[in-house]
Parts: sequence; structure tokens; C-alpha cells
Amino acid sequence: MTLSSGFIVAIPARLGSTRLPDKPLQLLAGEPLVLHVARRALEAGADEVWVATDDTRVRDALAGAPVQVALTAPTHPSGTDRLAECAALAGWNDARVVVNLQGDEPFAPASGIRAVAALAADPGVAMATLAAPVDDIETLLDPNAVKVVRAGNGDALYFSRAPVPWPRDAFARERTRMPAGEWWRHIGIYGYRAGFLRRFAAMPPGRLEQVEMLEQLRVLEAGHRIAVGVAPEAFPAGVDTAEDLARAEARLGAGAPR
Repeated sequence: MTLSSGFIVAIPARLGSTRLPDKPLQLLAGEPLVLHVARRALEAGADEVWVATDDTRVRDALAGAPVQVALTAPTHPSGTDRLAECAALAGWNDARVVVNLQGDEPFAPASGIRAVAALAADPGVAMATLAAPVDDIETLLDPNAVKVVRAGNGDALYFSRAPVPWPRDAFARERTRMPAGEWWRHIGIYGYRAGFLRRFAAMPPGRLEQVEMLEQLRVLEAGHRIAVGVAPEAFPAGVDTAEDLARAEARLGAGAPR
């Protein structure tokens, strides 16, 4: 599906990260990390780019950039809840397509941002996201790499930190090499209509969500559709630790776009 109208990119950016304190303000090639993420959104052709933050220092770091900043409550339990407040502050119409781009993705490709926006434009879809093939056993077994099972039409059947579907016979023999089959790694970018974003944030946490610690399961457990597209190009790793930041710095030094 292609977009017939524009879309908004909203970037949740809180300062309270435990693994990398003040993450949005950490410098990458001499500029705040959040500014790099905002540029990816602008390159994707978003009509508006918003940063939803809990600290005026993030707003100040973006002064002069062609983005808008919403100062949101510091108590939000998730980025989705933060964006729901941003939607209220910005006054977005319920029909507007909103892409939730994580604030630690300085290399998110423009094609992927546009792809999830196009999926979210389908009126029959509650939420949209992307996935990429898993081709190594380490990723398949890594609980930090979320897997998604897709239906024949591309909709999500389930998200899990476990290697699903479970290759029973192959894993009964060994778990040191990649079994034959098809597995998908979830990429944490989301698209929805602004109206559903508000509904999502108002839903009580789901039972499965609390088991897996994956908020997208709240949507599936409530019976809504999540469309899962194949990422049109690779999403390089985001920045979650000081080591990730050093790798991102090296990537920029090797010529990756700013």
C-alpha cells in the first residue's frame, strides 16, 4: 500500500534511561542523538516531526531544528503513553497517521519509516510495524531480539522473546545451528492512526504483555489487527548503551549519513 496523504513522525525521548543516562542528549558526531533521529524522520518526508520529552533540556537541544517539541509528564510508563499525551497537546485529528520512531534510532532508514506509515494508512489495520528475517541462531535464541509470527496475510499472530515458532524436531537434535524454516525479528517502529494511539494508551496492560514485557501484545490480546511488513532495507542497531554509542560513532566515521 502507498500513502495517499501525509504522515506525522513522533519521537518519544525521555532522559531517564538506566543503561545510558540522558540518552537523547548524548553526543554523536558532536550533535545530540535525538537530533540525528529527527533528521531521519525529516528525510522520510514526514509532514510534521514531533519530539515528546519530559525535560526542557531536550527541547533546548533541538532549538533551530525544523521539529516541534511537546513537554510531557515524566511519569509515563512507556513511549506509547508519552505519544498519546503528545497527540492531545498537538491536537491531531483521529485520522492522522502517526509513526512512532524510537528516540535511539539514529540510522533508521527513510524507506522503513515510509513503509510503516503506508501500512498504517489501511483503515482496516489498528497498528503497523516491520520485521526482518532471522538468519542466525544467536538472534533466534536471544531474548532481547523479539520475534514475530506472521499470518499468511502479513498480520501478526504473536510476538515473543522466545524462538517462535518452536522448531520441535530440529531443537530436539541440537540448538547450535540455524534450523530450516522461516523466522522473523520484530523491528520496534510502529504506525497507527492518532485515534487508535489514544485508545491504545488507555487500554489496561494485557496478561500476555506483562508476561513477555512487550506492549504490542496488549493490542493483539484486545483483538486488534497489527500489520507486519517486511523491512525494505536493514535497520542498523539502535543506541541503548555506551558501547552502542561508540559503535554508532564509528559508523558515522565510516561514512554513514548524518
